[in-house]
Amino acid sequence: MLKKKKGTAGNAVQYLTRNQALKKLQLKLSEFRRLCILKGIHPREPKKKPQGQNKTYYHVKDIAYLLHEPLLKKARELAAYDKKVRRATAKKNRDLAARLAARKPTYRLDHLVRERYPSFVDALRDLDDPLTMVHLFAVLPAERAHGIPAPVVALARRLALEWQAWVVRAHALRKTFISVKGFYYQAEVQGQSVTWLVPHATSQVLPPDVDYKVMLTFLEFYQTLLKFVNFKLYHSLGLRYPPVLDPKLEAAAAGLDALMKELAASGGGGGTAAALPAAAAEAADGGGEERGVNPEAQQRLGSLADKVKELEAEIRGERPRDAAAAAAAASEQQQQEAAADGGDAEAGEDEDFEIDSGDVEGSSSEEEEEEEDDEEEEPAAAAAAAADPTDADLAGGAAAASSDNEEEGEQREEDGERLAGGAADVDADDDGAVCAALFKGLVFFLGREVPREQLLLVIRSFGGEAGWDGEGSPIQEGDERITHQVVDRPTQGHRFLSREYVQPQWVFDSANFRVLAKPSLYAPGKPLPPHLSPFVSSEEEGYVPEYGRQLAALQEAARAARRRRAAAAAGGDVFVGEEGAGAAGGASGGALTAEEELEAAEACYAAELAKELKKTGGAAAGEEEEEAPAAAAAGRKRRAPEADLAADEAAMKDIMMTRKAKKMYQGLKKREAEKAARVAALEEKAAALKKKGRR
Repeated sequence: MLKKKKGTAGNAVQYLTRNQALKKLQLKLSEFRRLCILKGIHPREPKKKPQGQNKTYYHVKDIAYLLHEPLLKKARELAAYDKKVRRATAKKNRDLAARLAARKPTYRLDHLVRERYPSFVDALRDLDDPLTMVHLFAVLPAERAHGIPAPVVALARRLALEWQAWVVRAHALRKTFISVKGFYYQAEVQGQSVTWLVPHATSQVLPPDVDYKVMLTFLEFYQTLLKFVNFKLYHSLGLRYPPVLDPKLEAAAAGLDALMKELAASGGGGGTAAALPAAAAEAADGGGEERGVNPEAQQRLGSLADKVKELEAEIRGERPRDAAAAAAAASEQQQQEAAADGGDAEAGEDEDFEIDSGDVEGSSSEEEEEEEDDEEEEPAAAAAAAADPTDADLAGGAAAASSDNEEEGEQREEDGERLAGGAADVDADDDGAVCAALFKGLVFFLGREVPREQLLLVIRSFGGEAGWDGEGSPIQEGDERITHQVVDRPTQGHRFLSREYVQPQWVFDSANFRVLAKPSLYAPGKPLPPHLSPFVSSEEEGYVPEYGRQLAALQEAARAARRRRAAAAAGGDVFVGEEGAGAAGGASGGALTAEEELEAAEACYAAELAKELKKTGGAAAGEEEEEAPAAAAAGRKRRAPEADLAADEAAMKDIMMTRKAKKMYQGLKKREAEKAARVAALEEKAAALKKKGRR
């Protein structure tokens, strides 16, 4: 067998150094780097480097891929054209140089976006870096010294606002977090999580050791990609792209509001949806009379809804059959009396409809029947109490406990609905709907010192309204509709008693945990509670701060309130509180849930057990107490072989593991132990800080 010559196979022919690639493509280093960034080609690291360890290697197929790129030809044309401009400038032929500069050839990057992202989902998955880069250049100054042109900054600013406007319109925002680097956001876009970073709106100092040409090359491709994505997302909502900026609001630095005003005016289907309630209101105000509809017929149709409600209540058992029969008998008697007095038929019909809709006389007859039933039941209850005073005491205690539980349940329901905010009527399992309606009905006023654009993005994404102190604000500071004023100063010149004053962190924490946090903890001038990151999983970390547990409890209360609303809407009746329904035992007539039935069964079992203990006496109780330790010891004896068997099985598994699997298992156990030690140290530190604060 012939021996292969060195350098004719393997890595030597599969990889090229950067200098070899430059010679093959006939490009300068800056042009080659730019082309690789636009095409998405990166250096490779072969196992064996034939040309030395200090070389940068590229795969041969990647270089061959660049040879067929249309931008390569365009780059050569631009290089030749720049040479002509420099030559005319050197000869001081200014007219020729100006004409050549005006006719400079241009190029597009659309085909690169289609090549690198075959589907729209692929573009969404790779959208984190483009959004971060665009938002970064949107706040950078346009400096000629660093080669940052003003049109590029303006385009980045516009694309960032267009993206934020779509997020607000689609209610796609899910998580927010304030850090030293800036504001982190995460949105849900067609099932994909998109995370980006927005720098703080402060004066940026550009470091001199950064290659801004490389960053501008990335930005050029990212801007093209973001145009495609925004176009697709806007058309999915039936909106025009690109949206038109309001020049007055843009001049007033309104930012996001300059785009949202145009989107609200040109929203898909918004006019039709708004016209339907107006038509219904017009019909309710008496538009039917103009079209020849009988008012008496309308009144009868209106009373049918009340009649249906009464029948549904009767079916559920809320209205006893005897009371309904008594009411019906009373109505028939009134009709007969009216007929005997010589009343006309139309008056009889009116009385019929009045009785069906629940008039005063019908209700009074029902009350009389109920009072008679109560009077009949009182002697029976007194006799039962005399027969068994223990049962009477238990019944009295249950009644008192049920009333207390009902009050606590009502208070808990009110607190839960307050925590749920505008999303109280939304399905608790639908996170998107909860996010879209959390701040619904709340009106915010933003102070001059708070980050206005970031707060506008969060507030409007979660369904709220906002105004600010400045030109273009839709809401003024003295508006009575304002419920929350966001400030970041310890003292205020004047306060409105009808609104809550909170710091900006309240908005972000409420949005992250889907509840309206307590405003008193975020009052101006007070030390803020810890700002917990929603991007950190408590299960993976193992440590949950105390304030995180409090917010989790509030989140569960808000979720329970939403579920109660959903159950009430599905059942067509007011939902009875869990504690009140369980103690009352169905006396209120509402349908009991599984938890309420379980609590009622436990209460009944406890009462029966107390009776049995009283009947059997203390001797039987003593015997049971003596038998309990013996039974526990026997159980331990029975469980001992099972525990030994489990330990033997674990030891056998450890023995049967391969060396590689055993190392991985031991490393996993070691990381778990380190995690437990870290969590214990954090808990000890938190306890020490809490103890120190009490002192």
